[in-house]
Amino acid sequence: MKTKINLGAVALMAGMLFTGAQASGEVAADDVVVNEDRQVVEALTSQAGDAASGKKWFADRKLGNCLACHQNADLASQPFHGEIGPELNGVSDRFSEAELRAIVVDSKSVFGPESVMPSFYRTKDFARTAKAFAGKSILTAQQLEDVLAYLMTLKEQ
Repeated sequence: MKTKINLGAVALMAGMLFTGAQASGEVAADDVVVNEDRQVVEALTSQAGDAASGKKWFADRKLGNCLACHQNADLASQPFHGEIGPELNGVSDRFSEAELRAIVVDSKSVFGPESVMPSFYRTKDFARTAKAFAGKSILTAQQLEDVLAYLMTLKEQ
């Protein structure tokens, strides 16, 4: 028995899939550009960041792991805050959203290659990356926007 394939339907479905991927509005990690003012002005996704989810990613020791280097009074109940990076209390009073997005996306382009802060939305040019993680970013675009939304809630107390 022969199966007929409707090429028009296949083309329409392929077009819908392609449009759906573009409609998500997610910027690929390799396409994000930190401008000369050390900012990433445009959001990486069409969906606004969620501060509650961002707080979760921020504190997750296996994902963002921000507390390994930064102190944050908002998460005082979490143990073992680091002292390598600056305290993040009031960080949104010190940096704009576009500046914070650039810092989290690619800290090396903001602070220089000697910065120990990882770049959370890059997929290449890392030193000594394990094969299992090669070509992958630490955070997804949406997770990054969520972390950014959380950082924007951290005002001086």
